Amino acid sequence: MEDKLNIFSFKGKYRVLHMTWFAFFMTFVVWLSLGPMMPFIQEALSLTEQQAKVLLILNVAMTIPSRIIVGMLVDKIGPKIMFSSILILGGLISIAFSWMQSYEQLALMRFFAGFIGAGFVVGIRMISEWFPAKQTGIAQGIYGGWGNFGSAGAAVTLPFIAVGFGGDDGWRIAITMASTLAIVYGVVYYFNVSNTPKGSTYFKPKKSGAMEVSSLGNLILYVVMNIPLYLALALLTWKLSPTKMGLISLETSWAVYVALVAMFGVQLVKIWHVNAEIIKNPVPEQHRYKFKQVAILDWAYLVTFGTELAVVSVLAMFYVDWFELPKITAALLAGVYPFINLFARPGGGWISDKIGRKLTLMITFSGIAVSFLALGNVDKETWSITWVVGLTILGGIF
Repeated sequence: MEDKLNIFSFKGKYRVLHMTWFAFFMTFVVWLSLGPMMPFIQEALSLTEQQAKVLLILNVAMTIPSRIIVGMLVDKIGPKIMFSSILILGGLISIAFSWMQSYEQLALMRFFAGFIGAGFVVGIRMISEWFPAKQTGIAQGIYGGWGNFGSAGAAVTLPFIAVGFGGDDGWRIAITMASTLAIVYGVVYYFNVSNTPKGSTYFKPKKSGAMEVSSLGNLILYVVMNIPLYLALALLTWKLSPTKMGLISLETSWAVYVALVAMFGVQLVKIWHVNAEIIKNPVPEQHRYKFKQVAILDWAYLVTFGTELAVVSVLAMFYVDWFELPKITAALLAGVYPFINLFARPGGGWISDKIGRKLTLMITFSGIAVSFLALGNVDKETWSITWVVGLTILGGIF
């Protein structure tokens, strides 16, 4: 077994790696194109600042439950079909979004488009099937970093396309072109990859719908860890209700609240169904795993990817509003932040393979804390655009 990655190869597992990171890249182009294109959309449709912010929130709302559902489906049917499906269906939804006429239609389509962000989960399984444990860190880093570069790709290309076509429909054409490319690549991906290397078995869980834990205490923690998901969706519903935005009626908001409670109830049943036997017949101590490790990584991802999504979504609008930059300049500067992923994620994977995951995470969180505390104290009157861009680069590294 070779010890070093040959990223310039396009054979065997490297072919799968390159095709998969580009699939992830295209999902991010389609999904996170909203951030750099928002100044164009806001101007063309005369959206208020509040309406623009709601669209940005809706863009990530569906991603929360979608990643769980997509993860289950990947275990059942494999990453090949799932990634192709996300690219094709996501591209179609994005095209529909780009030609909607009313704000309500835009909001609905952007909410549905949020599931495109679940594509990341699919590639994680695909890469882990093709690469051995000692190469997983760097392979996943290349997949995540180069794929995540899709948000930068959208920022540095789509605004130019929009300006090139001009008029109020320039942004529509730009998003349509990117979405069409995603659909085409979804077909290409399906016919050029397989779920596992030849001769390997794709293992599927005996029970699906929930994780297996190994003790009653872990089961309780697992249930508690699911609550923030529903609270976040309930908060979004409240934001859209007559109390705040008035985008949905009071009756609809209450219907959503009831649906969320019902969904949580169904998930509790699923969790119990998967873990009932383990709880009734406890797992031997030596075979148990600590679910708190999963919870810690869960919160770690919330902090790292959550901050990235927040910054990518609002940075272009921030540069336009605060520094009165031209829309293209703002989009290009906003693209600097996700561009860092091209090097930071593979670098993080390489470092974790060398010094261990725990120490790498501690260093990462320290860097995030410092850089984002500084960004949170940016003052319009005293901070220059150079300092702000520099801080976003520092935050992007971590």
